[in-house]
Amino acid sequence: MGPTASGKTDLAIQLRQQLPLDVISVDSALIYRGMDIGTAKPTPQELARAPHRLIDIKDPAESYSAADFRHDALREMQQITQQGKIPLLVGGTMLYYKALLEGLSPLPAADDKVRSEIEQIAKQQGWAYLHQQLQQIDPVAAARIHPNDPQRINRALEVYYISGKSMTELTETAGEKLPYQILQFAIAPQDRAVLHQRIEQRFHNMIAQGFEQEVQKLYQRQDLHLDLPSIRCVGYRQMWEYLCGDYDQKEMIYRGICATRQLAKRQITWLRGWKSEIHWLDSLNILQAKQKIIRILQETSSR
Repeated sequence: MGPTASGKTDLAIQLRQQLPLDVISVDSALIYRGMDIGTAKPTPQELARAPHRLIDIKDPAESYSAADFRHDALREMQQITQQGKIPLLVGGTMLYYKALLEGLSPLPAADDKVRSEIEQIAKQQGWAYLHQQLQQIDPVAAARIHPNDPQRINRALEVYYISGKSMTELTETAGEKLPYQILQFAIAPQDRAVLHQRIEQRFHNMIAQGFEQEVQKLYQRQDLHLDLPSIRCVGYRQMWEYLCGDYDQKEMIYRGICATRQLAKRQITWLRGWKSEIHWLDSLNILQAKQKIIRILQETSSR
């Protein structure tokens, strides 16, 4: 696990060279076909060295939930273990990890009428107002959900209006536990400034690699729009709005970098509050990180 641009993919590829494992992607953006540059998807050369399961499995117009991920990941993990190998789950979508580790509590299905009512309030009062309402109803969810994330604000309020209970209350009743022995590792630079520099450099590299052209192809499709989870992915949203003429390229790059840094901050916050034990690794010393993982794995298997 780890924030974006922390070196997860590089470390996973190196581990794949030394250990009998197969990689499963835990990334809500890498699932989409045709979204390669902006998601920092492993290159064909990297995938040849370490194939990743659960990437390129959905069209950007399709939806994919944490429940879908749990179902797919458990299937892939079973296949890997039946082959006598170790499943290595790699990515930064913390909600997917949570769903996998703890199971999913039953939440009410979406209700179009309730959602429309919430959206109508948002038009009149703004999403910031609704986020304040959420803080009163479910302060835990409000702390996790960004004030500029209308989809998740809407869902959290919808759950409360339908069930009379907050999303936090409902999710405290954990579902079926994961039937595996788990070792959890998180990789990040010890200095947050290093991560910020990496994020900025990577975004500029994406622009140089043709990120605008990639999003232009998506933009030309008639079935894609900003309300889809795929187009709301960090970087894609800002590029899409730039292509709409909302702001110039300089502003798009600035907003894209800021949004990516905010994502990294949320990912680190998730990890700092993780309930189970995490072994922390330093992004700036991949060799040491790899050796630590191998050592802990050997110690665990010898018990």
